Amino acid sequence: MALKGKPNSFDIAYRAGVSQATVSRALRNSPLVNADTRRRVQAIAKELHYTVDKNASSLRTQSSGTLALLFFEDPSPDDSHINPFYMSMLGAITRACAERGYDLLISFQQLSDDWHADYRDSNKADGIILLGYGDYLTYRSKLEKLVEQGTYFVRWGAVQPDQPGVSIGCDNYQGGRLVTEHLLAQGRRRIAFLGNASPQYPEFFERYRGYQDALRAAGCKALPKLQADALSAQPAGHAALTELLARKLPFDAVFAASDLIAIGAMQALAERGINVPTAVAVAGFDDIPLAAFVNPSLTTALQDSNRAGALLVESLLRLVHGESVASAMFPAQLVVRRSSVG
Repeated sequence: MALKGKPNSFDIAYRAGVSQATVSRALRNSPLVNADTRRRVQAIAKELHYTVDKNASSLRTQSSGTLALLFFEDPSPDDSHINPFYMSMLGAITRACAERGYDLLISFQQLSDDWHADYRDSNKADGIILLGYGDYLTYRSKLEKLVEQGTYFVRWGAVQPDQPGVSIGCDNYQGGRLVTEHLLAQGRRRIAFLGNASPQYPEFFERYRGYQDALRAAGCKALPKLQADALSAQPAGHAALTELLARKLPFDAVFAASDLIAIGAMQALAERGINVPTAVAVAGFDDIPLAAFVNPSLTTALQDSNRAGALLVESLLRLVHGESVASAMFPAQLVVRRSSVG
């Protein structure tokens, strides 16, 4: 394509096969653009004798004073389709934004939507916080797209060595081991696990690995037939427990990968007259508000939503200000209630 007049960043974007936003960041040596893309963009700019228009650049880099929080569709016990755990984090995120003088734009998204909007360059927001995602293999490609276009973002979720972008999360392996060790200390030896035990669901998978290693250390076996898949929803927990009973393999405890799964499982046990915790001890993960009010109250692993919300905002603002930010993980805390003791 022959150029007419002075080349601009859109000309470079066309030749490089990237967005104009990515060109802008690559020319600023932003770490949010991968090294190969930066080199390609800078080589094309040099070839075209491109120079930055400093007045236009100044306008583009103005801050909106707003951060965006994107919730993703998740099974829930009501019509919100938002996991109650994320709702508990919302207050901490809002408070942390206010303390730093930022407004918070909240948007509800479906994973099927084209949500790769460049909030920063459209001046909607300086960066994005992502909560909830479902199947990680589907979600990952969307994160890679955000990295490619140079969007500042942080997400709540599993921390993995090869992940795109920055994640803040709980130590799910440690939490899974902590809950299982508690059930073992109650004298339970045939402990079932309810939750998807696959890398496609990395948070649940890490909890499952912690469960396996705790059983192994205690000289017990993690039997494949004592694991049943379930997403984080009460009906899924009910269905998984029903499937477990149909296998006619005895168990004396259930570790559910989320509180919603655990509550659904307890409903299924109650319908069959199986006492919790006398016959079957039950524990969950997350410590959602409902966990303290079900009957019996639910033993669980607490993920500190206040600390998480503050750290998500702090990490995102450091990215926005051009600082280096690493992913971070903090430990789960065991909260013992009546569902596992007795």
